Amino acid sequence: MTETNSQTTAMKGTVAVVGSLNMDLVVRVPRLPVAGETLAGHTFDQVPGGKGGNQAVAAARLGARVAMIGRVGADGNGASLRAGLQAEGIDCAALDTSEAAPTGVALISVDEEGRNSIVIVAGSNGELTPADIARHEAVLASANVIVCQLETPPDTVLAALKTGRRLGKTVILNPAPVIGPLPSDWLPLVDYLIPNEVEAAALTGLPIGSPAQAADAAQVLRRQGVRNVLITLGASGVLAALESGPTHFEAPRVTAVDTTAAGDTFIGAFAAQRAGGVAVDSAIRFAQRAAALSVTRPGAQPSIPTLSELT
Repeated sequence: MTETNSQTTAMKGTVAVVGSLNMDLVVRVPRLPVAGETLAGHTFDQVPGGKGGNQAVAAARLGARVAMIGRVGADGNGASLRAGLQAEGIDCAALDTSEAAPTGVALISVDEEGRNSIVIVAGSNGELTPADIARHEAVLASANVIVCQLETPPDTVLAALKTGRRLGKTVILNPAPVIGPLPSDWLPLVDYLIPNEVEAAALTGLPIGSPAQAADAAQVLRRQGVRNVLITLGASGVLAALESGPTHFEAPRVTAVDTTAAGDTFIGAFAAQRAGGVAVDSAIRFAQRAAALSVTRPGAQPSIPTLSELT
């Protein structure tokens, strides 16, 4: 299957996303502030986000059937996030509501070069439990691909990874946010580990300033049990260490406005393509195109393109 026709010849596969949903509070600033500094911002927006929600929306807009397993609060933000997912055609039957915790929020500053800094308050995301994973196993069983991140409790993520492996599903883990190496028993459960360069450095302890250094880090992770590693390098592309060997994929050249959710767009697009049976190389190139388009416009979910924009 070629890159040019992968998105149109893919079957409509199913992606189950286990993860976070946040309301993003976004301030555009002339530059990112340093500690103790007060800056005057340009604009403020409130938009749906969270890595889980972003990746679910990306997969849905880019050709997959999608189900969301997560938790929101019994508040206005939770109702808004649920309605937004449903408007995208995402199955929210496994999206539970907390009666105690508010919906998660993310405080995001974006500078004039499109770079961002993010602070997350987990809220209801912190209440997603392994029991929830067990209760919604039928959702995972019906999926071709399962996607997880680290914005929900670690024991819940591990339960999802184990369930995916037991069910024989393709399992994708986006190790974000991450502060150090993952537990060794996690890695053999993952088919595709997709960190950015900062996350890959934290996972391995190796510096990553070039595709060659990314290849070294990816091979360390593969030796630890991960089947395939895709390290996203922003404007420097993607380093893919696959079972067939390492490959560097150059990034499309664009002018970035806002990089928020670029990684989530890549992961959702890649998951949708793999769920539809598209070959890995073509799925990576398609996901790069989707991510490149997303950074040319502001916001998290509002920036994620649709399939028709890429065909």
